[in-house]
Amino acid sequence: MIRYTATHYREDYYLLYQDPSILVVDKAPGLLTVPGRLPENKYSLQNLLLKRFPNSRIVHRLDQPTSGLLIIPQSQSALSHIAKQFQSRTVTKRYQAVVNGLILSASGTVNQPLMCDWPNRPKQMIDPQGKPAETQFRVLERDEQFDKTRVALFPVTGRSHQLRVHMAHLGHAILGDRLYADSLTVTKSPCLMLHAEQITFRHPKTNVQMTFTQPPRHWSDST
Repeated sequence: MIRYTATHYREDYYLLYQDPSILVVDKAPGLLTVPGRLPENKYSLQNLLLKRFPNSRIVHRLDQPTSGLLIIPQSQSALSHIAKQFQSRTVTKRYQAVVNGLILSASGTVNQPLMCDWPNRPKQMIDPQGKPAETQFRVLERDEQFDKTRVALFPVTGRSHQLRVHMAHLGHAILGDRLYADSLTVTKSPCLMLHAEQITFRHPKTNVQMTFTQPPRHWSDST
């Protein structure tokens, strides 16, 4: 049985792919995708990339504690092309997560609408008046000894914190989730064990379908 734990990236991001139209990068956990308003929140993937790639534009984001793959357009036309793909939901993504407890079903779907929990921002909450949100999941491995499950997650929609809220709703919060997990689940990992490991889209110049896959670099295993 593999025991998945989290360590730290050696770098803030890894460059997986580069051409004149796009970059594909693997963002480290704990790094903001875009800078915040406060001075202490200026350190971000966007600002780091602009130093090396001054034409970098942000078309989608990952939560600060979430690691994984991001497409970075290098021109306005590439930005528009990729943005339209996201709007039409033709970009597909797969995440990997380690959650608390044993998920008994081999697979399933969570359909629960989400909205902002305004008094507790940035938290989101399930609410009938919220926006539709759908997450599909598939169990990859159960660890009975340590009472946790490794899962593949497939977001059909892209709501803020969707995967984190939906897994917590199932009673299986993601390890290290400081917003939606109980204190015990938080202590099981030094960082959020949620990683965007695969993304499929069409190249904005050639329209050729491209798929990139990168397992989580900061998860270690032992037997």
